[in-house]
Amino acid sequence: MTALPTTGRSWHLVARPHGWPKAEDFALREAPVTEPGEGRILVRNLHFSVDPYMRGRMNDVKSYVPPFKLDQPMDGGAIGEVIASADERFAVGDHVLHGLGWREYAEVPAKHATKVDASLAPLSAYLGVLGMPGLTAYAGLFEVASFKEGDAVFVSGAAGAVGSQVGQLAKLRGASRVIGSAGSDEKVKHLVEDLGFDAAFNYKNGPVAEQLREAAPDGIDVYFDNVGGDHLEAAIGSLNVHGRAAICGMIAQYNNTESTPGPRNMALIIGKRLRLQGLLVSDHAELQTQFVEEVSAWIRSGELKYSETAVEGIENGYDAFVGLLRGENTGKMIVSLTR
Repeated sequence: MTALPTTGRSWHLVARPHGWPKAEDFALREAPVTEPGEGRILVRNLHFSVDPYMRGRMNDVKSYVPPFKLDQPMDGGAIGEVIASADERFAVGDHVLHGLGWREYAEVPAKHATKVDASLAPLSAYLGVLGMPGLTAYAGLFEVASFKEGDAVFVSGAAGAVGSQVGQLAKLRGASRVIGSAGSDEKVKHLVEDLGFDAAFNYKNGPVAEQLREAAPDGIDVYFDNVGGDHLEAAIGSLNVHGRAAICGMIAQYNNTESTPGPRNMALIIGKRLRLQGLLVSDHAELQTQFVEEVSAWIRSGELKYSETAVEGIENGYDAFVGLLRGENTGKMIVSLTR
């Protein structure tokens, strides 16, 4: 039997950020690694996820998910290999998805771990295209936004882990037109040339409302919102009668220190009979099996493409997270733990 490691590093939140997170708000600390207790497994993390929602967890406010505790390891999605098990459901060598990321080694309750199959897709895909972001895209488009064949779809943050999948899913299910916004000309090119979007624009190149009207002269039927702010206002302006919006994220204002004004054109919601609905992926767990089966088949066939931006080394966890907030990623941002 291979000897277990004696210590491992983990990221702690040591101060609550005011505005943009700073390096001094975090600390990478070492702690002992112990044998797993009864009903638990010890996992060597291979990849962990950094996601926009984590910024909200750094604030000490009541929300749909508890805030991170100060001076404690942060958590989030992770993929790893079981290196010790005190539960008959898991064997050493199994690969598992679990919720104790931001660390090298995790002692995980077995009931909170899920075996994953490396033959369906690369392991890191279970944090993105086959993981929480992928299910968010799938449930948000098909359930919350009630997508139907022939709809014209606009996705903000379209080069990210969720947005890039929304656009492709819409095309696969028969959208009449898919438009995406992103923060660089390179990402715009990626959306159109690699992912099959019908049109895309760089929101930094001019007013979003004007660029959206040009890209969707006949309006849109569905808006998938990852950004909020001027994107939401523009979408309300372009949505057709009985249009639907899935409100998934508002990354444009996560680091604001002042209240952000709402869209100025909300009166249009009445006349157009629009439906704007918030989206939490945790409400749609029943779709998980269907989602993995359908999306993994599209990945294997090459019909659905995905990108990952991998930052190597746990010591770069903070940089990866801030890079995500700045839009430095294409597709899913992950931290890979090399040995």
